[in-house]
Amino acid sequence: MMRMRLWLIHPKYLDCKGLVAVWREGLLAKKVLEGKTRGYRNHPQLRIFKEYEKPLDLINAYLFQVYLEAKRRGYRFNLSKIEPLNLEKAVAVTRRQLEEEFQWLMKKLQSRDVRKFEELKSLGPSDIEPNPVFRIEE
Repeated sequence: MMRMRLWLIHPKYLDCKGLVAVWREGLLAKKVLEGKTRGYRNHPQLRIFKEYEKPLDLINAYLFQVYLEAKRRGYRFNLSKIEPLNLEKAVAVTRRQLEEEFQWLMKKLQSRDVRKFEELKSLGPSDIEPNPVFRIEE
């Protein structure tokens, strides 16, 4: 069974495989939130989106940030699959959540993409940025 991963950290930290995966998994999450699939409805990664006043706005804005990072890298993600949105207010996440996610990513990168690992290993906890749809609440 596939494990959905919707990263809170900024998509710029993801390697190629991670960026493609978060786009694909974000599109799956969008389908779940639209009620267009039966699977993953109670997936814990969807909680933050489901609790937002307009879940589809949040997932579209989230995916738009992923799209922008992909475009910056020269990838061709299909923008027509989402509604490009910028949110008026960001969703609160904790510094600890970002740190834990970043450490999880670093473990993956150590074996999957050593170059990306080397690029990121000097970042300290206070350097880690969230996806722009999230804001850090200490």
